[in-house]
Amino acid sequence: MIRQLVVNADDFGFTPDVNRGILEAHRHGILTATTLMANGDAFEDAVRLAGEAPTLDIGCHLVLVGGRSLVAGSPYPPTVTKLLAALARREIDPYRELQAQVRRIVEAGIHPTHLDSHKHTHLAPSVLDAVARLAREFGISWVRRPFDFPMGALGGVPRLERLTSLALGLARRRFRRVLTRAGCRTTDYFAGFQLTGRFHTGGLLKLLALLPKGSTELMCHPGYCTDALRHAPTRLKDSREEELRALTAPEVRAAVERHGIELVDYAGLRSRSA
Repeated sequence: MIRQLVVNADDFGFTPDVNRGILEAHRHGILTATTLMANGDAFEDAVRLAGEAPTLDIGCHLVLVGGRSLVAGSPYPPTVTKLLAALARREIDPYRELQAQVRRIVEAGIHPTHLDSHKHTHLAPSVLDAVARLAREFGISWVRRPFDFPMGALGGVPRLERLTSLALGLARRRFRRVLTRAGCRTTDYFAGFQLTGRFHTGGLLKLLALLPKGSTELMCHPGYCTDALRHAPTRLKDSREEELRALTAPEVRAAVERHGIELVDYAGLRSRSA
């Protein structure tokens, strides 16, 4: 069985310097796909850049934490914990909120091929149900499965991230059931959660050597860290430039070829269902 790899950047539309880094990673590196934030401050800039990069596969980065609602204009909860509390009190209708986001992307002339969520909030039951419904409604086949495959051999992953990754895996059974019922598909494997903020060339080379047979999505966050990102509400700042260097490193491209890895976008994937 072949090894297929989708290298997917989150946060397209977040800031102009993040947008520019994503395009650089696609044009001169191994990045094949990205997901667009419909409520991002640089949404229009991202749409413009997408028109200049027809080979960049674009999906929806669904946001319910941080940023503002396209429905009410009010800010979303600042943390996942506060979002979960708001969902429990039924203060947020995830379907209505996320439908507005997908619709804005479609109305901008982009047909999204895949869905994922900021902070992996589609693991929450009500959000996952909304995402499955939207996938059917808009004809979007692919949804991210945010469960890292075992990466102990990489080393250097802090204990909190490893434990959090294991905790996310507890939702795997319901996640698979809901998406299968909706006719959605996922890659066979996923990587990136435990690497967030610590993504560098050496670690990427080790990951490529460990890549399992089948299809894998690698989540990443490349970008340039200039004034726009410096003032943005995110912990990922200088690390985005480190990721960009890794994704465009000649030795990384050579490793992809050496290990027989096929770089694909979602249209080129051959995968089992969720």
